[in-house]
Amino acid sequence: QVQLVESGGGLVQAGGSLRLSCAASGRTFRSYAMGWFRQAPGKEREFVAHIRWSGAYTYYTDSVKGRFTISGDNAKNTVDLQMSSLKPEDTAVYYCAAATSSRTYYRGPASYDYWGQGTQVTVSS
Repeated sequence: QVQLVESGGGLVQAGGSLRLSCAASGRTFRSYAMGWFRQAPGKEREFVAHIRWSGAYTYYTDSVKGRFTISGDNAKNTVDLQMSSLKPEDTAVYYCAAATSSRTYYRGPASYDYWGQGTQVTVSS
């Protein structure tokens, strides 16, 4: 059994910062990439960012570029998301995910095999 556990969510004022962390536990596995998604009330889950361990390649959705930074540790299967200049529209439940297959893209939920339970991020105006 593999578990991904997120931490670091909370309430912050617009313009503030938060750092989300995600750690894997349980059965050992090899990941090719890890990512963050978010889901706001009444909306579909959307891609936020991912890090592909090969070449430490990172990719962000346009709305967070320049504000969010993803980082992680391949050996430990951990991933962080540093969020700055937060906006009310960033309010959502944030989920981390791990991909155990080599793929061309890691921007869709179907590319990931393991998911965390989510952590709430609320940005007040």
